Amino acid sequence: MASFVWDCLFCLLPCFCLLLLSLCHRRPRVRCWTRLTVRAAAWRLWVIICLILELPLHRNTRAWCKEVKPPEADIKSGQTSDGPRLICKHTALARYLLQRCGSLTKSKLATWPRGDPHIQTVSSQLWGQDGDHIQFTRDHLLLKDGGIVALDWAVGTRLSEVVMKRKLDGRKALGCFTSTPPVLLLIPQLWGGMTPHLKLLCHQAMQQGFYVVVFHHRGSAGSPLTTTRLAEFGDPADLEEAVLYVHSRHPSSALVAVSEGSGSGVLLSYLGERGSSSHLTAAAAISPVLLGQLWFQTPMLPLYRWATLFHRKMQLSRYESSFRGVLDVDRALSCSSLRYFEEALFCSPDKLQQETSPGVSSNSGSSSLRGLTPAVAWMLGERAYPVTNWESYWERNEPLRDADEVEVPVLCICSKDDPLLPPASTLPISLFLSNPYFLLLLTDRGGHCGFSQEGSEQMHDGRTINEDDGGIWSHAVVLEYFKVVADFLKEGERDGVSWRSPVEITGQTGPRNRMNATASSRRRRGTMTRKPKVQVPEQNRVDEEERRNFTWRRSYTR
Repeated sequence: MASFVWDCLFCLLPCFCLLLLSLCHRRPRVRCWTRLTVRAAAWRLWVIICLILELPLHRNTRAWCKEVKPPEADIKSGQTSDGPRLICKHTALARYLLQRCGSLTKSKLATWPRGDPHIQTVSSQLWGQDGDHIQFTRDHLLLKDGGIVALDWAVGTRLSEVVMKRKLDGRKALGCFTSTPPVLLLIPQLWGGMTPHLKLLCHQAMQQGFYVVVFHHRGSAGSPLTTTRLAEFGDPADLEEAVLYVHSRHPSSALVAVSEGSGSGVLLSYLGERGSSSHLTAAAAISPVLLGQLWFQTPMLPLYRWATLFHRKMQLSRYESSFRGVLDVDRALSCSSLRYFEEALFCSPDKLQQETSPGVSSNSGSSSLRGLTPAVAWMLGERAYPVTNWESYWERNEPLRDADEVEVPVLCICSKDDPLLPPASTLPISLFLSNPYFLLLLTDRGGHCGFSQEGSEQMHDGRTINEDDGGIWSHAVVLEYFKVVADFLKEGERDGVSWRSPVEITGQTGPRNRMNATASSRRRRGTMTRKPKVQVPEQNRVDEEERRNFTWRRSYTR
């Protein structure tokens, strides 16, 4: 009998323990101790995981790399010391954004564990909340050189219901700042494919009334590769034809673009090469690669290096037999770094380059070095022929090589703890301080294409960003940024304002349109290409006169 009682007590002991814990957990102090204990245990477990995966620990977000900038270089508007900082030249657009775009400077980015840069980076690329199921209809666009790129148009299952509900509520969808909804062009990472991070942006944009189309690089996302030619890192030719096609389908709609990570290479190159003739109204880049050569040459953490190389090599191995005649496939597949893989794809030895040169005419029916016909090689120009060395490759592929030609507002959202990009100290701060079209939004934490938000955030117009919206702060910033820029340009068209003042919004007599070209408009190339110098009293008057002469007008003279 005694043994039976002891057996019963032994079986009921776990239940008694759970009951005791539940009673104790009702006390606030016990709940606090329990939470701290679990957090400490989770942190120790995470330390072990990071040591195994060779990942650096980022526990103190204030200990990130030190930012170097001159006094009063950035524009601030009420944000805390560890909040986002808008670094740009003092212009009317920058002031307008700070006044109207509440999410630009107000954020509550997640802390550890959700805010850990590695957790944010991996989760944004592998899993996440996609909201309603999104379907895509694909268009295959035939390019001039015979290649094909895929354009996926997003179709939401409940988009019509959302738009109808907002109309009934008497509210206007954020994206519908004209009678025709704007078109949002999404540019994925260099290795292609739709990440959960990009799908969530697509879903939120559709809810706000945007037409959404995803541009896939040739040979990626299941699109066929019909030429033995892959797009170089900064080659905007494919994107240029895609933009023309999208514009032809929606000629009355405003066209904006967002790039994700390394996809910024083609976006920034396109804006620089097209200049004022670009069909884009505004652009944004989330965790962009601003200095391409530096990014490829900077050693990447083993986990991320393996993941990126895996995607690139899978793309190449899919067409291995087709590429064997134009490049050393075995050498490329055996590379252990992004730099050597990119060099194996696009840089050929001198002896191969001598077989066909741009200045030598080919016989009828012959091919160029890359297997292209003479007509296609003539159309592509220098890009039809591989470069001979690594430095020459970046002379024509650096994303910011034509930054002084950009005439579209570009918002770059970067994080100091980004594990995939070089340190924040290498950011081209001087570009953002001297070029009025480039704006840098820098945060202390956010990872690579992460920027998860902690809880809900009340915005200036009464809207909130919460977990139901995915909790991605960068998405809210980008979409509101496009709306505010459109309002900024619309006010200039309606009021005839030239927006010459860099700090204040002042009017001018006469109809001065910032979007239409005039014969008397001038380009301020010199002021945008100059590097910032140390200010002296004698230069203040000259700089003030320069800022007064700058106007937010697009001159289509190219």
